Amino acid sequence: MTKNKLVLIDGNSIAYRAFFALPLLNNDKGVYTNAVYGFTTMLLKVLEEEKPTHMMVAFDAGKTTFRHDTYSSYKGTREKTPPELAEQLPVMRELLDAFSIPYEEIENYEADDIIGTLSRHASDAGWETTIFTGDKDLLQLVDKHTTVTLTKKGITNVEAYDPDALHERYGLRPDQIVDMKGLMGDSSDNIPGVPGIGEKTALKLLAAYDTVEGVYEHIDEISGKKMKQNLSENEEQARMSRKLAEIYRTAPVQTELAALAWEQGDPKTIKAFFEEMGFQSLLGRIPGLEEEKPEELADIDVKKAEELRPEMLTEGTALVVESLEENYHHAVMIGVALANENGTWVLDPSACTESDLFREWAENEERTKWVFDAKRAVVTLGWEDVFLSGITFDVQMASYLLDPGASSHDIAAITSRRSGMQVQVDEQVYGKGKKQAVPPEEELVQHLGRKAAAARELKPILEKELKQNEQLALLTDLEMPLSVILGRMERHGVAVDEKELHRIGESLTERLAEMEKTIYSLAGTEFNINSPKQLGEILFEKLGLPVLKKTKTGYSTSADVLEKLEPEHEIISSILTYRQLGKLNSTYIEGLLKSVHSKTGRIHTRFNQALTQTGRLSSTDPNLQNIPIRLEEGRKIRKAFIPTSSGEVILAADYSQIELRVLAHMAQDTSLIEAFNQGMDIHTKTAADVFGVSPEDVDSNMRRTAKAVNFGIVYGISDYGLSQSLGITRKEAAAFIETYLKNYPGVQDYMESSKAFARENGYVTTMMNRRRYLPEITSKNFNQRSFAERTAMNTPIQGTAADIIKQAMVDMSRALDESGLSGTMLLQVHDELIFETPEKEAEKLSRLVAETMEKTVSLDVPLKVDVSYGSTWYDAK
Repeated sequence: MTKNKLVLIDGNSIAYRAFFALPLLNNDKGVYTNAVYGFTTMLLKVLEEEKPTHMMVAFDAGKTTFRHDTYSSYKGTREKTPPELAEQLPVMRELLDAFSIPYEEIENYEADDIIGTLSRHASDAGWETTIFTGDKDLLQLVDKHTTVTLTKKGITNVEAYDPDALHERYGLRPDQIVDMKGLMGDSSDNIPGVPGIGEKTALKLLAAYDTVEGVYEHIDEISGKKMKQNLSENEEQARMSRKLAEIYRTAPVQTELAALAWEQGDPKTIKAFFEEMGFQSLLGRIPGLEEEKPEELADIDVKKAEELRPEMLTEGTALVVESLEENYHHAVMIGVALANENGTWVLDPSACTESDLFREWAENEERTKWVFDAKRAVVTLGWEDVFLSGITFDVQMASYLLDPGASSHDIAAITSRRSGMQVQVDEQVYGKGKKQAVPPEEELVQHLGRKAAAARELKPILEKELKQNEQLALLTDLEMPLSVILGRMERHGVAVDEKELHRIGESLTERLAEMEKTIYSLAGTEFNINSPKQLGEILFEKLGLPVLKKTKTGYSTSADVLEKLEPEHEIISSILTYRQLGKLNSTYIEGLLKSVHSKTGRIHTRFNQALTQTGRLSSTDPNLQNIPIRLEEGRKIRKAFIPTSSGEVILAADYSQIELRVLAHMAQDTSLIEAFNQGMDIHTKTAADVFGVSPEDVDSNMRRTAKAVNFGIVYGISDYGLSQSLGITRKEAAAFIETYLKNYPGVQDYMESSKAFARENGYVTTMMNRRRYLPEITSKNFNQRSFAERTAMNTPIQGTAADIIKQAMVDMSRALDESGLSGTMLLQVHDELIFETPEKEAEKLSRLVAETMEKTVSLDVPLKVDVSYGSTWYDAK
């Protein structure tokens, strides 16, 4: 018979630890996830190592408990929970639901009391119990059946206490923990204790007199005039403190132990949750998850055709051009599928690319096509020198506009949401990663045919919804033309000087060697700088710097720790620079060299068009939008990006402060509008208003603060977020935000009207009608509602800015065609467009780009574009 093993988790304590142990993270929907991620990694470790038969996670129900009747200031010194953490607590409950793990909270009691009550019941029944918490108070629950596991630093670095381990560490029995807290107090819970008595003194007193009661029975024996006086004057406070620290083990917990039985959650549900959160790295740790087997599909009449015939290419034919993911930029097609009123066919790639009939149809703007993923089709055919045009509907982009929050826009997911047709997920057919392979012909034919038939079936359904949402123009006039432009940009690529990349790598290696010598000199010895263990010993033992965080292997030397220690010793800034240089060398120099295409000598990045909820483009394989440019060494990497041909230059055009200009327009704030129309520096203007000084008296620190507030407002920053970015207190950050909103009342009104619109309609929109749905805006849960409100305020601004740069790309493509100039658009990097152009046309193109981009939309403030050019991307900036 299997012995019962109960695991109890202190939900709030672990969530709090996870939040502060990890940097702020968010998924592609903008939801903060660092606390949920930390909690999840701890949970997986618990499941893997403890193998519980029963489980429960306990949460605090609210701010007040029965302990406040005893002492109204109990926990009164705790700072308000940061909204970035508060928003994640409901998500943790979703996580537990996915794992089918029960959880409970009880009004007027703490999570400790729930755990204490359940562990008592379990111990009485002879069950083995393990409690996971970051709170030492729970050590009082240790007994022969109950182990308390404390997080030391971080989340997964833990220390287990049974009665022997507790005695070895503190020299105490479990029941004496409350006596220790009665004497020394607990600042985190605002339990006062006895002034002047810390842990060391409390342990000595308990070793001599056993309990708080024993201390006061022998008060006359205690030496030390000051300590005896403090004990005598605070006897009532000591007894009250002991009572506050004692966990109540008869709380009204409704759940019976038997009801806590746990086997495991549904692996598919857990997988869906992880994918929604963006926890891709944890997918392999889901208990019980097996490879999904292909489901039986209803027959569909798909024909394998050996050659192309005219009836396959009627108007409005659905087209699917298939290439395996790993071959995306290598022109290896595995099949072409066509579907129209005459039937559904699948052809070998060569039957199309070597056919004049197909080429004439594909490249003819007048011959209309419906596709799934226009950009991919353009790129894949582009490698065969077939230039696809005439696309009038893109199923993937339509789905993205209608369901921007959906976790997947592959055709299987879209058909499951909107159609009765069954289409398998690509991974079920091809496998994934290194296991990816072309399946047997019949399976491939059926899969591709279904994709084309589904695209044809989905087109009228999606088109009708887009019309109802007044979003059809957003698809046809913006996203679809952009798909073709992006596809051609990807196929063209950007030229790279590999010798320059090697030179920069050598220079970085030399700088790293110099930094090594500097660090050794400051440390007074040589050591492995890349070894956290050795670095920790140097910083915290040899140099005596304050220890801020520990991990299971020793001292933490993470970036956030080092940044906080920077004022303490000059070695820290050298170490941070050393790390940045090392990352530049390994991630960017080596990474970019690996990405150079063997045939073209260029880098062909991939632009993700159907990913973010704000409409922003992102770049992968490699990410050219994220080359770090704060360090000059990082900026120099751009020297390796060159024009394709001699006699050409790189031209860069950058929108200036576009999101703040959009904010001024959308908020109709007269002060912001006036500042932009007068050409004022907006950060200086804001600093002058917030600090109450003239613009001439604004110093660099004031401007830096104003800049953080300006962009923070755009991104819905909280007082906690602003305090972290500026290194100030939350109180100071809150005061800055309050003063800002008083000076810019239009912004305040815009925020309130955005939330009101979202509450009424369930979504917000950009100027071009891009939607973001916010079902949580009317949630009774404060934290879910506050996240939705923040999103309602910042999405229209960020999304409109994203739409403007996309529209600028469409406008510039058209303007280039009409101008007769030879320039080519290469890259989009946030608010910046990069071109290559013959040097003799550079001035003309500069004027054309500025004129076109500044007229892309009409706002109540001017759009400003900075244009420059040079022999490399670096020189262009």
